[in-house]
Amino acid sequence: MSQLRVFLACAVCSVLCGYAAAAGAAESVKNIVLVHGAWVDASGWKGVYDILIREGFKVSMVQEPETSFADDVTATRRILDQQEGATLLVGHSYGGSVITEAGVHPKVVGLVYVAAHAPDVGENESALGKKTPSVLGKTDGVIRKTADGFTYLDPIEFPKLFAPDVSHERAEFAARSQVLAAASVFSTPLTAAAWKDKPSWGIVAGGDRIINPELERWYYTRAKSRTIEIKGASHAVFESHPKEVAQYIIEAARHLQQ
Repeated sequence: MSQLRVFLACAVCSVLCGYAAAAGAAESVKNIVLVHGAWVDASGWKGVYDILIREGFKVSMVQEPETSFADDVTATRRILDQQEGATLLVGHSYGGSVITEAGVHPKVVGLVYVAAHAPDVGENESALGKKTPSVLGKTDGVIRKTADGFTYLDPIEFPKLFAPDVSHERAEFAARSQVLAAASVFSTPLTAAAWKDKPSWGIVAGGDRIINPELERWYYTRAKSRTIEIKGASHAVFESHPKEVAQYIIEAARHLQQ
């Protein structure tokens, strides 16, 4: 009888140790890839990046050429290919469309949308934006276009529409260092929608003048994203509220580890 007890005890111990090993083997989400939106570059993520790095995450940023939607998705995939293990993919504004398409990458385990578009397959953000127009969409002449079909925001109007809650000096710099975006990037229909199969989180910028906050809420509701709203925040919420944005990204990463 004593031998049977010993056998059973060993069996139970073996099972419990197996569960513990399995839990310990669960892959931690330590990789975060940040994707910027149209007319800006990855430097705007600096405040968020600094916080994430201090918290022990490995953070990479995509520098999109904004020459075509396909080019921007390809640039994102290149960075995803470099990641070692599970990755949380984050997109701001137009970058939301990019991560929606690129997020089907096998290393991506979750998506975070920051004042971002999140179209479905066959949709494009330009058409969706016209259905729920923003302040920008209702203001004539602010989006300028070059002779060869690249767009930018009127540098005079940029600070008050894109980044009214960022320091004037920083907003002016961003206005004068815009990455011109091919007009076609906004109207290219998506061929994949990663939010359909992967968990997602959304941040609504309550004072957004570039994307209507109502459209952001609609996107996130449709995608069943866990959502927060930063009241009064502009489209440049990632710069004006880096602590809140970084903390929500951290919460998403930690949730994925559970």
